[in-house]
Amino acid sequence: MLLVHKYGGSSVGTIERIKNIAKKLARLKEEGNDLVVVVSAMGDTTDELIDLAKKISNRPSPRELDALMSTGEQISGALMAMALEDVGVPAVSLTGWQAGIYTDENAGRARIRSVDPSRIKEELKKGKVVVVAGFQGICDQNDITTLGRGGSDTTAVALGIALGVEKTEIFTDVKGVYTADPRIVKNAKKLDVISYEEMLELASQGARVMHNRAVELGWIYNMKIEVKSSFEDEPGTIIQEVSEMEPVSRVRGIAHKKDIAKITLKHVLDKPGIAHRIFKPLGDAGINVDDIIQNASESGYTDISFTIPIDDVDKALELLENVKRELDIREVSCNKKVGKVSIVGVGIQSTPGIAAKMFGLLGEAGINIDMISTSEIKIGCIINEDDVEKAVNVLHDGFGLGEE
Repeated sequence: MLLVHKYGGSSVGTIERIKNIAKKLARLKEEGNDLVVVVSAMGDTTDELIDLAKKISNRPSPRELDALMSTGEQISGALMAMALEDVGVPAVSLTGWQAGIYTDENAGRARIRSVDPSRIKEELKKGKVVVVAGFQGICDQNDITTLGRGGSDTTAVALGIALGVEKTEIFTDVKGVYTADPRIVKNAKKLDVISYEEMLELASQGARVMHNRAVELGWIYNMKIEVKSSFEDEPGTIIQEVSEMEPVSRVRGIAHKKDIAKITLKHVLDKPGIAHRIFKPLGDAGINVDDIIQNASESGYTDISFTIPIDDVDKALELLENVKRELDIREVSCNKKVGKVSIVGVGIQSTPGIAAKMFGLLGEAGINIDMISTSEIKIGCIINEDDVEKAVNVLHDGFGLGEE
């Protein structure tokens, strides 16, 4: 059987952990399995590489930053291949481009356009374990690209699809997908199964256990994904198409974000085309705008607030200075001390009173809501960053999501 595994940064964070994974893979190989193993960079390597870049330049070239950041996964891949060879298992490490992963040109957040697994298949025929550096590929200009933070998940799912496996296995430092982050909610419950739709919403709203684009890719191609622990041999959480959910499954999980900022534009002319002129430059620059709220118009003017990743604040404010001058906007302000808490579940859309209960729980806990956003399966609230962990616990307990 062909298996596609992905090991995250914590899973390969030390030499000892890499050696332990190699021994586990050797046992699977002895049982007759073929193996493709996608690895992330060791521990905090990516952050350390970004810090090095910042010591050189406040605005490093996106192309060179991708070339630098891609080295972390290459180190992990080479070390994993060495560890496998050391326990008697033939192995070869491949970069993303050697593995046939082709992307668009969007440096730092490239999307996979196609996968040519022919080199991987050749190495598998030779009896080797193929270790692939995650998070990276190559574009039409033959430049190295990276897929964005957490992109190794997307690499693994894309390879699983291209190789035709039944399931892609994602190994991480938790046992699966939980009703909330188990690091801040002590009685969080591991879910045995979750739908693509719910997992995508949780990932998009801040649940770091899976990269949202990997879930999206799995959903499109109906590729089952299992999230499980690197350190314990037990079943994890299966992400798959779920045709029917139990009626009691109204809220399935609580997600949160802290790495966001709120930007507010005051005294904006309220007429057709203005919103396009505000948000187009941000989109062209690859800045993802999340929640957007526009106040009621007064005397032909309005205020607009929206959230973006905190790493994009400086770039966004620079772009918005031009917009401010062009549109005669009175003021552009930024609040970097906000966070977001969201409830997610397919039952939300069909269960009256869910929103009222959420707002009531937060109000009783003294947590002020700044902005509200909704979808069919999600209600999100922008709140003070210092209240985020408290809010997650309040909502988790209030909706009865803990271990029984």
